Amino acid sequence: KRFDEALLCHDKALSLKPDYAQAYSNKGNVLRELKRFDEAIASYDKALSLMPDYAEAWSNKGNALNELKRFDDAIAHYDKALSLKPDYAKGWANKGHTLHELKRYDEAIASFDKALSLMPDYAEAWSSKGNVLNELKRFDEAIAHYDKALSLKPDCAETWSNKGSTLYELKNLDEAIAQFDKALSLKPGYVQAWLYKGSTLYELKRFDEAIAQYDQALSLKPEYVEAWSSKGSLLNDLKRFDEAITHYDQALSLKPDHHESSWNKSLSLLLQGDFENGLPLYESRWNSKKVSEIAGKRIFDKPTWLGVQSLQGKTILLYGEQGLGDFIQFCRYAKSVADIGARVILEVPESLASLMENLEGVSELVIKGQELPLFDYQCPLLSLPLALNTNISTIPASIPYLFSNPLKVANWELKLGKKRKKRVGLVWSSTSGFKGDSKRSLLLADFVKALPLEGFEYICLQKEVKKCDKDFLETYQNIKFFGDELKDFSDTAALIDCVDIVVSTCTSIPHLSAGLGKETWILLSYVPDWRWLLDRVDSPWYPSIKLYRQSEINNWSRVLDKINLDLVGIC
Repeated sequence: KRFDEALLCHDKALSLKPDYAQAYSNKGNVLRELKRFDEAIASYDKALSLMPDYAEAWSNKGNALNELKRFDDAIAHYDKALSLKPDYAKGWANKGHTLHELKRYDEAIASFDKALSLMPDYAEAWSSKGNVLNELKRFDEAIAHYDKALSLKPDCAETWSNKGSTLYELKNLDEAIAQFDKALSLKPGYVQAWLYKGSTLYELKRFDEAIAQYDQALSLKPEYVEAWSSKGSLLNDLKRFDEAITHYDQALSLKPDHHESSWNKSLSLLLQGDFENGLPLYESRWNSKKVSEIAGKRIFDKPTWLGVQSLQGKTILLYGEQGLGDFIQFCRYAKSVADIGARVILEVPESLASLMENLEGVSELVIKGQELPLFDYQCPLLSLPLALNTNISTIPASIPYLFSNPLKVANWELKLGKKRKKRVGLVWSSTSGFKGDSKRSLLLADFVKALPLEGFEYICLQKEVKKCDKDFLETYQNIKFFGDELKDFSDTAALIDCVDIVVSTCTSIPHLSAGLGKETWILLSYVPDWRWLLDRVDSPWYPSIKLYRQSEINNWSRVLDKINLDLVGIC
């Protein structure tokens, strides 16, 4: 890796033999290592002018073009190399890398397989194919490929680290750390492994250790944007908001289009009630590939309305994003949009369709997946607070804005029988694949500690329960569970109207309950979703809500004790 000296040697060789094609190609490789890509390409071109059938030079130039993200040009150069030398395993592998970058995963795998058929002991090709399999979430196959690569080349730090990343995805966190440690023992300056190890320790809630890994990565590479951003997220989870924002800002100063940092900064600002600065930045979710995939980015041929154009006499499509709770919370804005002159079309998930039939302000309801009628503008629901210039004091909180079906309420009353005790509707966990679910969900065995044994009738409002809770629910006789009888949210709404109070973790159900105007108590994690703000027991979004907040990370004991005490107080 003494690249400057290597460059001098190649130059000396070329001064002695100016038509030495291999020296030009090798010099190009050194320039590529030095990230002097344009010079590298010029050196490869000189080699090819001297030796047009030089397959390795075509492939190496493809590598430089790949570094410049000129992926189609790179593929063309690999194809030229392979037409000259079909048994060139490295050429097939190089093409596989670029196909991976282009997300042409099946072709990438085929290219790596071709390389391996020619060179079965090609460790880098085994590892690179593992990377594609990892991205396709074929994690077990990815690990098998990394293991094969490591059996051939056990001193490859990158492969150990990549295997650790896959184990992280599989939630084998302790094993993942062992892989990162192995990578770092081989290559102490490997900043990506420091970052990944930090993120794994973060997931394990070993926060001080995680910070130390991030700091080590940043000491080695001060311009490491991902490390600044990841450390910012950790600081945010420790309620060190000013420091978190400083870290996001540092990431953005290095890479202004690092949209995940913008998104995370927006969440930190909104959580602190800074809607003025937070809401515009919240729009960065659509620019972040990772976040927009989760949010459910949509493409329309009509412009997005963000409050600029007049809607008088215009038709606008409002549609959901993110979770069902988000939809329930922000559908209230349909009335505000109608009030400024728009005809509102609301696209709804099928599970919410019956509930939304009489939502004020909506002229036409369309179930998601059905053909959309004509409209002039469109807007995702969570952009409406920005479009309508919302701050905490102007949140439209006229409750109820949702209403249950009286016939369904009557059916539930009949099913529940005569009421002899106070009825409490319960939700203790989500069954979604939401990444932060562990922060907001409880085990039922722990949740019942909040429930006094006498004086109440407990009713589960969850349609589904996690496997880990099923056995407990079957043996615990104090909670009625209706499961598949809750066909959609209109059934749940009617059941909520039959209880006196709802006690829930942060899922979609408390949004439904509070939107109906029902008294609702919500258990919140140490750093909750931004909509619940900080350090208050009420919510400007829902007058009927009472908030119970963790005082320590991942510690629900005081929250459960407080709810138990408050339930006893209303018995």
